[in-house]
Amino acid sequence: MMRITDTVKHLIIINVLMFVGTMTVGDGRLFYDLFAMHFPASDAFKPWQVVTHMFMHGGFTHLLFNMFALWMFGGPVEQRLGRNKFLFLYFSAGLAAVLFQLSGYYWDYLPALKSLLESGLSKSAINDIINFNILDGNQYTGQLLQQQLTTYLAENNINASLINQSVVQSLFETNVLINNSTMVGASGCIMGILAAFGMMNPNAELMMLFLPIPIKAKYFIPGIILLDVISAFTGQSFFSPSNTAYLAHVGGAIMGFVIMWYWRKTQFNKNRWDR
Repeated sequence: MMRITDTVKHLIIINVLMFVGTMTVGDGRLFYDLFAMHFPASDAFKPWQVVTHMFMHGGFTHLLFNMFALWMFGGPVEQRLGRNKFLFLYFSAGLAAVLFQLSGYYWDYLPALKSLLESGLSKSAINDIINFNILDGNQYTGQLLQQQLTTYLAENNINASLINQSVVQSLFETNVLINNSTMVGASGCIMGILAAFGMMNPNAELMMLFLPIPIKAKYFIPGIILLDVISAFTGQSFFSPSNTAYLAHVGGAIMGFVIMWYWRKTQFNKNRWDR
């Protein structure tokens, strides 16, 4: 059985502790509200979430699969790179995952914001409205938005004639986008580690749990990344839940590849990746 390396062990412990905290402290909301990565336009966004979300998970299965992958691929990569370069790779991939996923969210958010600004609403008013709590149980409801909107317009002396049905619909959709754009999980980091493993061990044979056919890493890992790209642009989910942040997976993998490519290219100087 492969020995777990020190850094991988510590990362797994932190992830497990954060999950236990999420499940036990503050009715399951406190850790999520503080440490999950919220969309920057959300009132719940805090700068530290860019890093802390990498240690958060949405459920036990999410945690289990990510930690299993971290143990399986992280150990060999850490043994080759050493602790410092392994951590650099891990967190760089996680940050790239945030960048890619937020880029996808902003692709939808910025046109909606431009349209709302053209309606005559101020940016501060738009920000307030798209942060209304319009959840009724697990459903976002236009009725709750309309009720709060009527009160807000009156209290802030905003001309109600600016708010036609089209504007209300856009406010509702943007509110849902903001609140559904929360990110949790180590998947982006792990995709970077997976890309590094594939470059180090291109002929290693890997298998999916539900497809027990050995496939070489140099084919398996690009195939996984390609499926994530397809899922990101089509919404078609192949092996992951439909709410998976596919662009985060792609961003993490690309960063892992770029870092390993650079370290291998400079392997005969002071920046060599296996020093």
